[in-house]
Amino acid sequence: MGLRALALALLLAGPAAADPLRIATWDPGLSRDGPGLLLRDIMARDPQVVAAAQVIAHAAPDAILLTGLDWDLDNRALTAFAGLLAEQGHAMPHHHATQSNRGMATGVDLDGDGRAGQPRDAQGYGAFTGQAGLAVLSRLSIAGVTDHSATLWRDLPGHRMPGSPHADIQRLSSTAHWDVALDTPAGPLHLLALAATPPAFEDRNPARNHDEVTFWLTHLPDAPFAILGNLNVDPQDGDGDPATLAALAAVTQDPRPRGAWQPPQTGPNAGQRGDPALDTAEYDRAPGNLRLDYVLPAKGLSVLASGVVWPAPDDPLAEAVALASHRRLVWVDLDLK
Repeated sequence: MGLRALALALLLAGPAAADPLRIATWDPGLSRDGPGLLLRDIMARDPQVVAAAQVIAHAAPDAILLTGLDWDLDNRALTAFAGLLAEQGHAMPHHHATQSNRGMATGVDLDGDGRAGQPRDAQGYGAFTGQAGLAVLSRLSIAGVTDHSATLWRDLPGHRMPGSPHADIQRLSSTAHWDVALDTPAGPLHLLALAATPPAFEDRNPARNHDEVTFWLTHLPDAPFAILGNLNVDPQDGDGDPATLAALAAVTQDPRPRGAWQPPQTGPNAGQRGDPALDTAEYDRAPGNLRLDYVLPAKGLSVLASGVVWPAPDDPLAEAVALASHRRLVWVDLDLK
């Protein structure tokens, strides 16, 4: 085997048995105002798209859940973005994405405002099918995926769903719930993925956020797992119900990933109760920066390290991080031996 072929084989190979596995989640801002526009921007090497690829390549995860990437029927945008990642030196040849509930038309007036066919009348908020969907990219092969996204909200045990004339069609997932099994040298690792609705904007959303996040408590695999994604609830600040995260604490551990730098705690951040080093979302309006994105390994798994990619302004990576998204990438290193 030549040197170039050997280098490519090493790049594409999954981690060795003794290596830790880096699992990550991030909303990279790869959503646009209409179908096909993301693919256009990827092919044109739009600076924001390139910045997103640079941030992921810097973090170098073995698997990452992207919680804001437009879906298309043939996964052309996802495939093209994976190619851009390879150009940045971090090949992730295995990926999964299917149609999410965002923008999926229902044909009824779900939000009760007297008009059907609006973004809030879709199964999950969205102006078009697949807007800001989920995607998994991985260096490890994917053994299988169980998709729970079609589960009706009313069918969740102990749900908080308010009364609705459309309970027979209203799904729980505002985006998706996937159980993605990764092939690792130590056996399967299940990524329990989601992007929950924010607990704001609509009267039904606080209840839906709680039920989306706690859904996995009734669907845990009999194997090592990590719950990850955009949970859209901060344990101390914002509109979310802290009891939502407390419920997950019964089966997971929180590595409390920290960023290297935090903006000054002034303006909308003044008076916040949470540790700013844990924040993963930057807002220039009330309630300020929040911790919304999580990787929560199952109890008993060995966590080696964790972090939030939030560099100081003078860091060479800071420009790409700021350009890509107002969210920050979260990673956790696991030892599965």
